[in-house]
Amino acid sequence: MAQLFLDTASIDEIREAASWGVLDGVTTNPTLMMRAGTADLKANTLKIVEIVQGPVSAEVLSTGAPGMIEEAREILIWSEHVFVKIPTTAEGLKAMREISSWPNGRVNATLIFSPAQACLVAKAGATYASIFVGRMDDAGLDGMEVVRQTRTIFDNYGFDCQVLAASMRHTAHVVDALLAGADIITVPFGVLQKMIRSPFTDVGLERFLADWAKVAGTGTD
Repeated sequence: MAQLFLDTASIDEIREAASWGVLDGVTTNPTLMMRAGTADLKANTLKIVEIVQGPVSAEVLSTGAPGMIEEAREILIWSEHVFVKIPTTAEGLKAMREISSWPNGRVNATLIFSPAQACLVAKAGATYASIFVGRMDDAGLDGMEVVRQTRTIFDNYGFDCQVLAASMRHTAHVVDALLAGADIITVPFGVLQKMIRSPFTDVGLERFLADWAKVAGTGTD
């Protein structure tokens, strides 16, 4: 069963999504934290953990392996639910290899745009391989094909790394990611809202309620 994450740092959005009973985790990044109006990464991450009680990814700011490793040591002790997001670069691979060797080395390899990159982060010990589908589609590429190819590669070679479909632009992306076999799909709150909505559902509900009102009305005289 695929897991559904919310891609946001907004406490209000996370609390609402969690109330639906379908939320498994949350992914954040510095941009999302900025949009949420907070510079306190630790405090906001722990608020999210308290609501979700599931995987929550927080991203490092360093670009060199030593800095990433130092930040990861701090981030990963915040909670057993917290994962550290490491960019998919040569320095990032160095950091992933070191961090993944720790007992609490939970790594979300981010900014993946090819199956080759996904293969490398899996070999480096990452727990999640986050593939940015929407950003590739924006550039005229087929982002979902990268998810499909990565799924095949991981299955072929038994990589213990989960395929995370990220940068979802619309509900069709979500459905395609499910069909492609993604282990995790992370979506903005707006996409999650659209997943539950259908004009046919609204019309059907209105019709049922109108019919019931007629029946109930005839029985009150």
